Amino acid sequence: MATLRDPANPAATTEARELLALIQATAGTHVLSGQHNTPRELSQYSDQAAELTGHYPAVWGQDFGFAADGDMDGVNFRQAVIDEAIDQHRAGSIVTLMWHAVRPTENEPVTFDGSICAGPLPQAEWDGLLTEGSDIHTRWAAQVDTIAGFLTQLRDAAVPVLWRPYHEMNGGWFWWGGRQGDAGYSALYRQLYERLTIVHHLDNLVWVWNANAPREDAAAYAGFYPGHDVVDVLAADVYANDYRQSHHDELEALADGRPIALGEVGVLPTPETLQRQPQWAWFMTWTSFLTRENDPADVRRLFENERVRHRS
Repeated sequence: MATLRDPANPAATTEARELLALIQATAGTHVLSGQHNTPRELSQYSDQAAELTGHYPAVWGQDFGFAADGDMDGVNFRQAVIDEAIDQHRAGSIVTLMWHAVRPTENEPVTFDGSICAGPLPQAEWDGLLTEGSDIHTRWAAQVDTIAGFLTQLRDAAVPVLWRPYHEMNGGWFWWGGRQGDAGYSALYRQLYERLTIVHHLDNLVWVWNANAPREDAAAYAGFYPGHDVVDVLAADVYANDYRQSHHDELEALADGRPIALGEVGVLPTPETLQRQPQWAWFMTWTSFLTRENDPADVRRLFENERVRHRS
């Protein structure tokens, strides 16, 4: 069990506080099952997991998208995602949302490889992004305000959200990634935290700092961590079945008693892995990887394990 702490945001809603308390109580004793979905498909992969295992995943994941209308990541599905999130919450799911944000020098829609995953911003653009009043900062703020409008609907519906923005920042593939230190990624994360909490009063958010598991092209966690005062949960994305013990132990040490989670996975962890790495509070399979990278028998075995908890 993680240490019981108040949320980073002192104004957090009752629902956000209750969700964080649940996550804190889960870590170290159980693990919540989770499944990510695409904007166009809404809950298709969560439904598929339930059909396969007989258990509906506890955590329902979604994205705000970035792509052209009709694409699986189309921006035209954002309202449908919010409506589905409210329905999922009412059905007992824990909602987690992410945002593959468009480079603030560009306009939506974009392609994934051509914009979001085209590497870090040039230094001059990065400096401008962190400078209030600059053109790029103004564009960034407008993009954030658009997403805040959707998150506000969830706040007003009393839906708490595990919010994991600007993920995998310790790699160099996303425009927000690859920059360590106080003037690097941490400054952008804090800038977002302040805009969503102080300007938009999105007090329903539980803040999840979500790195990639360190590997050859992803640096150690610590250089990108923005600080305990703006983080409620620490998470790591683990792909290619890379469940090294160090991924768990180093994140647990950095968390200093805060919950840790598997923000995204391809190959699911085995029950034996969860026994060796007991602090993971939830795992979330990435979309179609549920069946593309996992044997159905292995999925069922994991979901039937006594340690794993599902939507009640």
